[in-house]
Amino acid sequence: MIFNFTLLSTGSTSLIALKFIDEQQKEFVVKTSLKIIPNRWNQDKQRPDNIYLKIYKKLNAKLDAIKIAISNYLKEVAFKQRKFSLNVLTQLIKKCCILKESPFEAGSLLEATDNFIQSRLHLISDNTHRRYKVFFNMLRRFEGFQRKNLMINEVNSDFVKEFIKFGELEAYSSSTIYRTIYFVRTVLNFLEKRGIRTLVYELELPKIKKHNRVISLTEDELIRIKDTVVPPELKAAKDWLVISCYTGQRVSDFMNFNLDMVEILDGKPCLSFTQQKTQKTILLPLHPTAINIMSDNGNNFPSKLSAQKYNEQIKEIARLAGINSLIKVRTRSGFRSTEKLIQKWEAITSHIGRRSFASNFYGKIPTPLLMQATGHSTELMFQRYISNTDTERTRSLGVYLDELYKSKFLVSG
Repeated sequence: MIFNFTLLSTGSTSLIALKFIDEQQKEFVVKTSLKIIPNRWNQDKQRPDNIYLKIYKKLNAKLDAIKIAISNYLKEVAFKQRKFSLNVLTQLIKKCCILKESPFEAGSLLEATDNFIQSRLHLISDNTHRRYKVFFNMLRRFEGFQRKNLMINEVNSDFVKEFIKFGELEAYSSSTIYRTIYFVRTVLNFLEKRGIRTLVYELELPKIKKHNRVISLTEDELIRIKDTVVPPELKAAKDWLVISCYTGQRVSDFMNFNLDMVEILDGKPCLSFTQQKTQKTILLPLHPTAINIMSDNGNNFPSKLSAQKYNEQIKEIARLAGINSLIKVRTRSGFRSTEKLIQKWEAITSHIGRRSFASNFYGKIPTPLLMQATGHSTELMFQRYISNTDTERTRSLGVYLDELYKSKFLVSG
């Protein structure tokens, strides 16, 4: 027996129904209590056209629950050779429609994943928790796509193949697909440590060569920004932007800099503070540029701004400074990201200071000292902040090559 969703009318709103066709090609329709605007329905994918809108996210979850419940019932009927009951089917659909959230199947991957997330709440940041929920919701949609609950003993090499196929069909980026599978591996390892046998060793992925596209401000661009005259209402943001590029801190940290954090070490002003995200204690020497900015602000830091206002204003500052070279970025288009060319000032956000600090001083200052300033625990994580195009090193290499050529030419001549 096969089944699909269908709409019962083409008016302003329509009830969603299920159309069944049995082995004798007999067709019958069962109504649900779920409704949708017809032009927001994707018949090919059997769901709302945008499942990331809050209203349709909930609707799609109910549709997935219905698909799984009906598939389970039909398998049970076939396996136990029971008589198919339209009344049982109707009650199943009604139950799925009224439930706020479907319960987890015992022994399922979703149950294990939820348990893992709950066990880590006191150890992870809000950002990490949100990222875990993204992975969790993707796995839940995968269950709906497969029309079945995914059990722990089914998470194997076939799961990897099917999940990649699902992700590509849904136009997820390779990064999102692979990160979700890596997360599943983490969950399975969590279970293994608690004595639950899994097939985690089968979750192997081919390595993808990643292009680390880091957007940072070069030292020349920073000079242009420092020399750009801006309206008074943008001055604080301009000062903070420059300070961030010479301290390498997140906006949640540098926007809270104050004189109480200043300590003098061997006559050198330093900032002593605890990073909000990592809770690491940082003792950071102030760059002369930052000290000069403080001097221009009455020996104090600039006025504090909200992160939203700061992000808006630094784009305008960079535009006024002529930071308009074309760069390739990934941007949101609907509920997917696509690559396109934009002017560099459009891509500037509060994190550019941290990336610029790492990129501009990399190779000039020992990496361990830079990592101590940024608070990175591993060089691998630190390297993600380094711009791929190291123009200063390229120039230095060019000088060495020229000198070697000249010396060889002069000797041979």
